[in-house]
Amino acid sequence: MSDKKLQSRERILRAAESILVLRGPVEPSVSEIMAAAGMTVGGFYAHFDSKESLMLEAFERLLSKRRAGLSELNSDLSLSERRSLMAAFYLSRRHRDSADSGCPLPASLSEIARLPESFREALARHLELIVAKLAQTPEQSSAVLADLAMMIGGLSLARALGPGDMSDRVLRAAKSAIV
Repeated sequence: MSDKKLQSRERILRAAESILVLRGPVEPSVSEIMAAAGMTVGGFYAHFDSKESLMLEAFERLLSKRRAGLSELNSDLSLSERRSLMAAFYLSRRHRDSADSGCPLPASLSEIARLPESFREALARHLELIVAKLAQTPEQSSAVLADLAMMIGGLSLARALGPGDMSDRVLRAAKSAIV
């Protein structure tokens, strides 16, 4: 693949990632994604077989980026300390308000059940990898999964409420429920 084609493909993926965080994988149209990439719709199929294949790749890339952020947690910290740090970042105003670089799960979860199995498989892989990175025992695995459920649910609710007092209260309550 030529450098120009790789650069174009990357622009499309970045645009899809930004839109996916805001609106999920179903609603955005190919024309909207291509416009955000600064390209015409005609060039789309030179890079992707379908909108679903683009959105799946963008979804997987976003999840991978989220996991990479976990690598920044000091492995010398206790699990409790790592869980607290994770919650402090994930359930922050900054993360709630990040329009195009935050977690894609709040905008995507309700749609994944209607998408091809590959989306559910990507989500399950993501969760398993996070649990494996953070937990050493079955009890710790359960605690990490509960944290993830609380964080994703809390962030979803806070984003739905938008910036404001109730949204901030949801973030604080979810954070305080973790560790």
